[in-house]
Amino acid sequence: MPMLRAGQRHKITIKLNGENRTGFAEPRMLLSDFLRHELGATGTHVGCEHGVCGACTVKFEGEPVRSCLMLAIQADGWEIETVEGLGKDSATLGILQSCFRKHHALQCGFCTAGIFDVSRCILARAA
Repeated sequence: MPMLRAGQRHKITIKLNGENRTGFAEPRMLLSDFLRHELGATGTHVGCEHGVCGACTVKFEGEPVRSCLMLAIQADGWEIETVEGLGKDSATLGILQSCFRKHHALQCGFCTAGIFDVSRCILARAA
């Protein structure tokens, strides 16, 4: 593994929602910040930044992880799915989104993206 130097930006490539994406991050940049600010995946929300609230949950190699507790550099070369990957396209709701809408399962909606990603992992295991 190459030496990572503080203050230096490193190239990171991930498979985000089925598409290869590349960005740059300093060694201490959190995955949540990388997704939001470098790749524009703003559906991943940052709440407590301690891994307690779950708003930043993403699907990492099929498992739910708190992206505020993971460094962006750790995700290099791995597959990540966010709430943006739920629908077929940006205009179409996914099955979970449609169910939440139908049954009014939202409050303010801030943590909903994390709930969707955890739910997808649970449903995948049940199938």
